[in-house]
Amino acid sequence: MTNFICPVCGKELLRYDKSLKCSSGHCFDISRKGTVNLLVSNKSRHGDDKRMVNARKHFLGKGYYEPLHKAVRELVRKYAADGCTILDCGCGECSYTADIAAELSRAGISAEIIGIDVSKEAISSGASRHAGIRLAAASVFDIPLPDESCGIVTALFSPFSGKEYLRVMKPDGIYITAFPLEDHLFELKQAVYEKPYRNTVAPLEIPGFALDSNSECRFKAELTSTEDITALFDMTPYCYKTSAADRAKLDRLTSLTVSAEFGLAAYRKATLS
Repeated sequence: MTNFICPVCGKELLRYDKSLKCSSGHCFDISRKGTVNLLVSNKSRHGDDKRMVNARKHFLGKGYYEPLHKAVRELVRKYAADGCTILDCGCGECSYTADIAAELSRAGISAEIIGIDVSKEAISSGASRHAGIRLAAASVFDIPLPDESCGIVTALFSPFSGKEYLRVMKPDGIYITAFPLEDHLFELKQAVYEKPYRNTVAPLEIPGFALDSNSECRFKAELTSTEDITALFDMTPYCYKTSAADRAKLDRLTSLTVSAEFGLAAYRKATLS
């Protein structure tokens, strides 16, 4: 098992009854759900609040993004091997993390799966979804895992932390990411904003990483209720950047077909020449 490391001193954390402790004496309680908070209190952080966590849980639970879930779990399965450690960075309420775990179990692949997220609300929700995933409240910019401990690092719509990803990846490690393409959810933006904008998609080339594969997942999601439309809106960054007047437009919608457009990319840890 890959042990967490102390976010204060970097030493290995070992379990003692209901807590994790390092040799320097730093101690972190394990919750009743089995999660641990490894966020250092004096560091600023932001994460999904209860509203966004519940919205994501509601919307994704309806299966609207099943084509993306399928693409993600199949991509991870392609690179996974028995005994590997898989780290999901920014795992949220563990919708994708749990899906990956179930896929590998069906394929007979034994892997250790760890999820971290800066949101304690999300981590708590994720623990209720899948008991076999080890979860910690932690930042992707300060990952509480040892150097070269992970065979696969996934970051699905979470902040990019290349230096930390490279640090925790094994020499032959794989980094998998998913990101919105230019017209993702454009119809939702049209319904809310007077001048909707398209997404800016970053180049695929990333220093320190060698692109191994890339693909696109495009489909239409037919939302069938105001509740589902609102949940989709609330799980996006638009939720807190929109005026009350614009947001009220959602209440008049009872159905909406939106373009769901995602990019998926897998990278190998680049070797130094």
